[in-house]
Amino acid sequence: MTPIIAAGFLGIEHFTPPWDVFFLPLFNLLIFVYRLPFFDFALAIIVFTIVIRTVLAPLFVKQIRSQKEMQRMQPLIKEVQRKHKGNRQKVSEETMALYKEHGVNPAAGCLPVVLQLPILFALYQALIRASGVINFTPNDGNRSALEAWVQTAGLERLGNNNFLVPFEGPCNAPPDFASLVPLNCQLIDPLKLSDHVDTTVGWLLNLDLARIDHVFAIPIPGIGFALSLLAVIAAVLQFVQVRMTSQKPNPDDPTAGMTSTMTYTFPLLTIIWGGIFPSGLILYWIVYTAYLVVQQYLIMGWGNLFPLFGWTPSWAQSGIDANAAQRPKRVDTTDAPAESPQSSNPRATAPGGSRSNPRPPNRKQGGAKRRGRKR
Repeated sequence: MTPIIAAGFLGIEHFTPPWDVFFLPLFNLLIFVYRLPFFDFALAIIVFTIVIRTVLAPLFVKQIRSQKEMQRMQPLIKEVQRKHKGNRQKVSEETMALYKEHGVNPAAGCLPVVLQLPILFALYQALIRASGVINFTPNDGNRSALEAWVQTAGLERLGNNNFLVPFEGPCNAPPDFASLVPLNCQLIDPLKLSDHVDTTVGWLLNLDLARIDHVFAIPIPGIGFALSLLAVIAAVLQFVQVRMTSQKPNPDDPTAGMTSTMTYTFPLLTIIWGGIFPSGLILYWIVYTAYLVVQQYLIMGWGNLFPLFGWTPSWAQSGIDANAAQRPKRVDTTDAPAESPQSSNPRATAPGGSRSNPRPPNRKQGGAKRRGRKR
């Protein structure tokens, strides 16, 4: 049953619960920014991304601060791993004791990531649907129904499974074809379109953001793949972002290898995605990641970005020294008894008035004379 606040609310004629609860507000926001004077689709994506990132900033601040505290705890954790090497249970117990003592929750950064997943997917769909170019692969059960809807809604085929969705038309699509509904069916009355969204941007050398990058791309012969410059920029920013929050390599930590692999794997995947997904999504990812890098820098400085392949610039050295000075003091995590104060002084007097160490500590080696009983 369609909720009363959905279909028919301010002109929205198509609503698919519960997914459209996340999608429709973001989709309308993107079109609202696009309809502003002097705005094109690229500026709409940039402003739209900044607005969304600003709204989500409180979630990420807690996550970044948790990552910063984890970095500050690394010297203590390494010391625990060194002392109890080979005893994983003891390492785990002592590590959790350190977290508790310093008020660090290692799972604190996971909640924002989980909460933002449906929002990120909704952003992706908003960009795709605004372009009007939808990829839809039918199955055996809905193939005939798809053909009927293509005729009813007047969809234009752009390829095997790509369709150009009209900006207006019938809104009574089956639930399986929610992404193939005309754009005006999902917009409130003040934002109804009179034409398709213009996804071609002049100041980007007429780049069509609804299609794969064909302007800033270098074709690679033999494999049918083009290396997008936009995707390379996004990959570099993602590498910086992940590197800032990643832990330094630690051979005693079994997760260190996986973390190091992720630092390089995700940027490589971004470059591959640049040759698969529309360039509008890559532009969104550039702005999204750049915003996150700036946010991380304001909270934790450069983090563990440097040294980068053995190089540390002079302008980043002061920030690295400041982070090192803020490391927490070492905490004794062993059960060994505390050292007696007297043991730190070699000339301390033992009970009864006699010295505990009659030989001066600074006597030169070989200077002692042989002593015996005088006959």
